[in-house]
Amino acid sequence: MIVVTGAAGFIGSCLISGLNELGYKDLVLVDDFSKTEKAPNLDGKEFSKQIDRSEFHDWLEENNKLVYFIFHIGARTDTTEFDTSIFDKLNLNYTKKVWNQCIEYGIPLVYASSGATYGLGEHGYSDSHDIVEKLKPLNPYGDSKNDFDKWALKQEKSPYFWAGLKFFNVYGPNEYHKGRMASVIFHAFNQIKRDGLVKLFRSHNPEYKDGEQLRDFIYVKDVVDVCLFLMEHRKNSGLYNLGTGKARTFLDLAKATFKALDLEPNIQFIDTPEDIRDKYQYYTQAEMDKLRSIGYDKEFTSLEDGVDDYVKNYLKEQKYY
Repeated sequence: MIVVTGAAGFIGSCLISGLNELGYKDLVLVDDFSKTEKAPNLDGKEFSKQIDRSEFHDWLEENNKLVYFIFHIGARTDTTEFDTSIFDKLNLNYTKKVWNQCIEYGIPLVYASSGATYGLGEHGYSDSHDIVEKLKPLNPYGDSKNDFDKWALKQEKSPYFWAGLKFFNVYGPNEYHKGRMASVIFHAFNQIKRDGLVKLFRSHNPEYKDGEQLRDFIYVKDVVDVCLFLMEHRKNSGLYNLGTGKARTFLDLAKATFKALDLEPNIQFIDTPEDIRDKYQYYTQAEMDKLRSIGYDKEFTSLEDGVDDYVKNYLKEQKYY
């Protein structure tokens, strides 16, 4: 059995599709399945069992001998949530319990960290363990992810293989339920369909022109490929960035979305809201040497190719992966 937590969510449900495509059908899905808006993400997927996240630890205690691998993707990911107790419960303490059970039962673990741990990038974007204590995330979500990374690195005992993946700006199918937390591509597509234009934040930093703020956008299918590689690799434990290693502008993203729809670009700029202006990231770019050094050699999907696939094969048809 392979366990996927956060199974009904964006990345988790795409990972299930990737596992199914490789012939893995004996999957245990863990999530809060009462959230019906996420249910379509699991339509057509093949798996053995669904377990409510509140019951998972007890289930694992009884069934650990059957478990081959755990992908702990589940987390509270709302960057606008400021109730730290929610993040302590769902992101920090829940993951500590999973970690300790993996040690006790000899189960390898991949868990979701985040590029949000890097804050404004004052210390760069290296996934070296040496800078983890110095990082200053910009919100409680980023803090919760960095707090777990710090805790994990201090532990005398760890799962025999573990990897914490620092996801950068992930986009792609199965994010229909995410609302305002969905990717910019998702919102751009819907703006174009509704209004015939895309609105991007104006730059309030003299070093960047409007629309030339930079992000490392990674297609969710590449995220799945890396997860599957690590499941087979199972050595070289540690924290790993998961981006493309190539920052692109929001203008590039908007133009790619228009192109995928065979439309001429129509882009307007609006002021960045004042309440997030001082915490706005103008540049993120994952350093990817570490993942490459352990043997991952697959090319990452270009922004243009990823947006084209996402728009034409999923968003236009309202389909799921």
